[in-house]
Amino acid sequence: MTAPAHIAFPPLQGSARMWGTIALSAATFMNVLDSSIANVSLPAIAGDLGVSPNQGTWVITSFGVANAISLPLTGWLSQRFGQVRLFVVSVLLFVLTSWMCGLAPNMTTLIVFRAMQGFVAGPMMPLAQSLLLSSYPSALAGLAMALWAMTTLVAPVMGPLLGGWITDHISWSWIFYINIPVGLLSGFITWTIFHKRESARRSLPIDSVGLALLVVFVSALQIMLDRGKELDWFHSSEVITLGLVALVGCAFFVAWELTDDHPVVDLRLLKGRNFWTGTLAMAVAYSLFMGNIVLLPLWLQQFMGYTSIDAGMMLAPVGLFAIILSPVVGKNIQKFDPRALTTFAFVMFALVLYLRSRFNTQADFQTVMFPTILQGVAVAFFFIPLTTLTLGGLPPEKIPSASGLSSFARMVGGSFGTSIAITVWQDRAALHHAQLAENINLGNSAANAVLGGFNAVGMSQEQALSQINRLIDQQAYMLAADDVFWASAMIFLALIPMVWLSRPIRTARSSPVDAGAH
Repeated sequence: MTAPAHIAFPPLQGSARMWGTIALSAATFMNVLDSSIANVSLPAIAGDLGVSPNQGTWVITSFGVANAISLPLTGWLSQRFGQVRLFVVSVLLFVLTSWMCGLAPNMTTLIVFRAMQGFVAGPMMPLAQSLLLSSYPSALAGLAMALWAMTTLVAPVMGPLLGGWITDHISWSWIFYINIPVGLLSGFITWTIFHKRESARRSLPIDSVGLALLVVFVSALQIMLDRGKELDWFHSSEVITLGLVALVGCAFFVAWELTDDHPVVDLRLLKGRNFWTGTLAMAVAYSLFMGNIVLLPLWLQQFMGYTSIDAGMMLAPVGLFAIILSPVVGKNIQKFDPRALTTFAFVMFALVLYLRSRFNTQADFQTVMFPTILQGVAVAFFFIPLTTLTLGGLPPEKIPSASGLSSFARMVGGSFGTSIAITVWQDRAALHHAQLAENINLGNSAANAVLGGFNAVGMSQEQALSQINRLIDQQAYMLAADDVFWASAMIFLALIPMVWLSRPIRTARSSPVDAGAH
């Protein structure tokens, strides 16, 4: 079936717009939440299904691989089947696969169902973004982006908290079952409001070669990132093989997609200055954001005596301030240069991370919390202006493809950031441990005094040395975390010039994403 390239619909009004926004945002929140909610439940899942925790990590990996594959397909699928139809089907299939995950009798079945869940979830986030933009007048496009960004930024923080509580008080199966009522309501409301606003459809041929190359290189890349931490990265032949497969597969994929008449992923979008600068800046910034948001609670739990719930609560202000400030930023974004707002966010992130790089083992609750409050402010000024820059000036029919491709880059960036942050943290801790341990010798009066104190309370020499080793570990991992925080701060500052390479599309009374709003 062929149709015009784009069908223009007037913005929604009143309660239709409100309920449409709630339904689309709920689906996005449910999707992003599921990428992180299982993390803290892995020990319970692995124990219940009789496998090791390492095998349990495939619950996370399978979802991530499948989701990464389907995200860039959003543009092609939406042209083939229509944006509204594809979104609603994705939500309903997500509900079905969530129910199947909760019922899984063994780990193999759960991994298969999680992969299916991740694949059907791919189109949900970019299509929610596209449908929201079409629901609002151009002057309020920034507000639409703010409502979408709130769910994207709050869900990763809420995931571990909610997952931990459900696992402790109910059962791990309910981290999947909670998607069922949310998804059914979201799908029903979305279809009721949007089914008469279906986008144009075209019978595009299937780019089977491009799809196969995408599956190969994305799967190899995601598995390499997940396995690398366990296998000491490129000291492992498995990781080297996966890296080579990902590199060669990516090269062939790019070459094929740029020359195919109907590419499964429209890489030609990267010719636009705003799109490539915004996408690259978003991917790097999000990798830093995710790397540090994973590292901080790990350090607090393992070396500062925090419980998992307390460590999760330490991140709560990030989500709280995103909820409060994002609508304000989105509603007023047309009054400011989005490059200036993004610069402010990056400077704030750099300040937050610099303050964290000054932490020591005596840091109290208030000391650790203050930078987190500032980070909540930075988050509100980060996502919306940068998304506005990235999608600015694109024709409406390109928004799903562009959103899918930028979401894919952001997700891969988050995976890279998490893996790199943890790896660097552990490597730097080993270095600091070796340097600190050099001072524990008979010629060091302070070390002798500490050993004497432990011996005086009845510890044997081995027990005293073990206690000192624990203290050295605590100091080493604290210094290593400080190193990661400081380096991340510098990278945020280095990203600022890239933001200013973009050229915002502005009109007299509209936001830079006007082209995507109608």
